[in-house]
Formats: sequence, C-alpha cells, structure tokens
Amino acid sequence: MKLIPEAKRAGKLWSVRLAAIAAGLAAAEASLPLWEGMIPDGAFATLSSLVGIAAAVARVIRQEGFA
Repeated sequence: MKLIPEAKRAGKLWSVRLAAIAAGLAAAEASLPLWEGMIPDGAFATLSSLVGIAAAVARVIRQEGFA
C-alpha cells in the first residue's frame, strides 16, 4: 500500500480528527454499564453518529494547506 504524499499531515485534517472522536465515542459505548443513570440511553450512539456525519462532510471540504 502506498500512502499519499500528504499522509504525514493527516492528523491536521478535520475529517481525520472527527473520525477519531467518533471512534472514541463508539468505543465508550462499551463502558455504558459504568455510566448507567448518569448518561441518557442512546447518548453515545447519537453523538457518535453526529460526529461521524460531520467527518464525512469535512472530508469533502477543501482544507487549507491540502490540495
């Protein structure tokens, strides 16, 4: 597999940042029994979905410094 030349700067892309946040929220769903009563049902799933959609939108927006 060959990476694109800009791969070293991928961490600065909002789409990559938002995808990482969505993955973190999805992983946090596994710890839901620890949050029972404090976090409403479906909160992590809703937030993960919203951030995932934002990542997809950010992927098609041109970002400064990237062609």
